[in-house]
Order: sequence, then structure tokens, then C-alpha cells
Amino acid sequence: MADTRQYGDLATQLLLESRRSTQSNTLLKYNDPLVRSLIREQRDLERAVETLMEAEPDNARPPPALLIIQTAINRNKRCLLAYHAHRVSMLQNLYWECGGALPHLISPDGAHRSKMSPHEVDYMKQYSTHVMDYNSEFKEDSAEILSGIEKPPKEIHVNVRVVRDVGIIQTENGSIDFRRGERYVVRRADVENLIVQGYLEEV
Repeated sequence: MADTRQYGDLATQLLLESRRSTQSNTLLKYNDPLVRSLIREQRDLERAVETLMEAEPDNARPPPALLIIQTAINRNKRCLLAYHAHRVSMLQNLYWECGGALPHLISPDGAHRSKMSPHEVDYMKQYSTHVMDYNSEFKEDSAEILSGIEKPPKEIHVNVRVVRDVGIIQTENGSIDFRRGERYVVRRADVENLIVQGYLEEV
């Protein structure tokens, strides 16, 4: 059976996926096969443009087919950008909903990791790094910016390792200068925010 698909059909499918994601407020699985197919279509269209241009004399008016193909190219680009911008927005919302707890978002056992592309995982790691760098400028106050604790602690004390420099934090038992690589046994209530935010990790 002949392929009756028209240029623009793949881009429309991407937009429909974004609409379903918005309506259900759910991150859908990254559609890598569809994105790759659309990119291949883009390359075919670009080659068609080159063929048309080579066939025309230098001073000739562009053929009508060239305008049609160029319109399809531009529309595909806009749809690709809209699809990925929508997914970035969804991922950023999920990041803030979980209180900036990146491991929760990208954990292989989590509900979201299997829906993300490798590039999206890398993006969220960089996004989280930039957020942490920004918050570190506020020193002690930075520990309160991303607080997102939803479950009560199971133990009173916890053994933690410092992943990123935090600075001096006031605890119930006094001040602690959390420096990268050091380990502490502290009250969980004093450092729960720092664990959620990725500054500390339990060991």
C-alpha cells in the first residue's frame, strides 16, 4: 500500500501529544521514534529545496513548490520546538513539586525516569545544579527556599555525607559548618531540607 502521509502529519502528532499531556497534567513518555522520523522528514525537505534551487537558473523566480516546502520546514521546526518546550516546562514543574529532590525525579526506579530521554535527564541535572548554585548565594537562608518535605522522619538521628558545600547551619545543638566530603551524625529534623535538596546524602 502506498504511503499517503502528507508533510506536516508527523508534526501534528507531536502537537497532539503535547495537548494530551497538558489536558491530563501528565508527563508522557518521550516519543523518540516520532521525533527521529520528523527530523528525517526535515532532511528530506531540505534536500528537495537544494534540488529545486539547482534546477533553476540563477535569475529565475523561485518555483511555487519551493514556497510550499519551505513552509513545511518552518512549521516542522516550530512544532519540534513547541513539543520540547512543553516537556521542559513539565519537567521543571515536577522538579519544584518534589521540593527540588532531583534523585526522586531521575531515579531509575521512579515513575518519571522511564518517560524521559537521556538528554532530558542531563538537562534536569544541569537545571538542578544551577538552582543550587543560585540558592547557595543566600547562605543559611538557602536551606529554606526549596523545602518540600512531605513525610515524617523515621529516625531521630541520621548519618549524612556532605555532597555540596552548605556553609554554617544553625541546629538545635549548635552551629555546624557543612563542608563537602565530611560526614556527620545529626538530628534528621535539622537536616531534612538539605537531604531533600541534594546538599546531603544519607550513608
